[in-house]
Amino acid sequence: FFRELEARHQNNIFIDDISDIVEKHTTATFDPYVKYCTNEVYQQRTLQKLLATNPAFKEVLSRIESQEDCRNLPMISFLILPMQRVTRLPLLMDVRTSHFKLFSALFVLLMKAGLPNPDLVSMNNFSPQLVRLCNEGARKMERTEMMYTINSQLEFKIKPFPLVSSSRWLVKRGELTAYVEDTGLFSKRTSKQQVYFFLFNDVLIITKKKSEENYNVTDYSLRDQLLVEQCDNEELNSSPVKNSTPMLYSRQSSANHLFRLTVLSNHAGEKIELLLGTETQNERARWITALGQSSDRQSIDRTTLTQVEVIRTYTAKQSDELSLQTADVVLVSQKVNDGWYEGERLRDGERGWFPTECAKEITCQATIEKNMERMGRLLGLETNV
Repeated sequence: FFRELEARHQNNIFIDDISDIVEKHTTATFDPYVKYCTNEVYQQRTLQKLLATNPAFKEVLSRIESQEDCRNLPMISFLILPMQRVTRLPLLMDVRTSHFKLFSALFVLLMKAGLPNPDLVSMNNFSPQLVRLCNEGARKMERTEMMYTINSQLEFKIKPFPLVSSSRWLVKRGELTAYVEDTGLFSKRTSKQQVYFFLFNDVLIITKKKSEENYNVTDYSLRDQLLVEQCDNEELNSSPVKNSTPMLYSRQSSANHLFRLTVLSNHAGEKIELLLGTETQNERARWITALGQSSDRQSIDRTTLTQVEVIRTYTAKQSDELSLQTADVVLVSQKVNDGWYEGERLRDGERGWFPTECAKEITCQATIEKNMERMGRLLGLETNV
């Protein structure tokens, strides 16, 4: 593929068309990219395991990486190259499309006639499809492995729930503080309990940690049976944090960012309410966003959202975070005061959270409009494939 592109460039520095090369390879010779990207997660995990457990391997690899041919780049940089190349292909096609629109008299004639350019449509349809297949393959493999791992760590103290499913994936997981009111014969007392949530796309599993990698399941509910709301200042001031015993207050005093979760029907068909606390504002915002229904997002006018450009690469550390590369553009849908954004990555529509320090706001109106036009083209092409 790259050899033919280079040959086209050598023939004429002003390249007027590469659609035939792209179409030829995306329909015939890019299948290895899909298989490679699907298994990329295993490659990275194997590499990390070897580096951690095999000193001889680590020493040899360090010697190889220091050679001039490797330009001091770590091996992981070469392992992710195929995925990087594939994801850049739609961007290359988008640039070509932009130039075609600006400079091609044929495009003008076709538009006046109300006809699309078949060459342009064909070329642009294949590259997003290739990226989508690579992304879906990698995501499906990682999700499947994650489901089996989590399932092996759960011990049901109630009626078991069949967790493993090809259509289920992990949305968010983490520990929360639950405030429980115990009613005695003559008094009421509020206590704190640590709970661990596994939130999937269709079900919430509520557990308590048994050990570092094992959990006892105490309850579960379908996701459409959940209602979540942030506690206002009045609830915060009168919250159980203020009424807890000194011992409990000192042990978990930082978990004072509260929200209320109502389970309309749990595993036993009962309605329960939970008052939950997190240690940071962004964790509360992330749990509220994850637990809430996201159908209303479709109605958001993207043109009103703040745009930011990534100035520092960020690798996601949790399942609800967004990995970013320098120069990525993100539409910000939510900002939390302790330094986190939630947003949608322009190049592929992926959503997630990332630190505000990794990006700077775009203020140029011309750039903002150009980015929105570009997003419409890229996502529109994927939708039509």
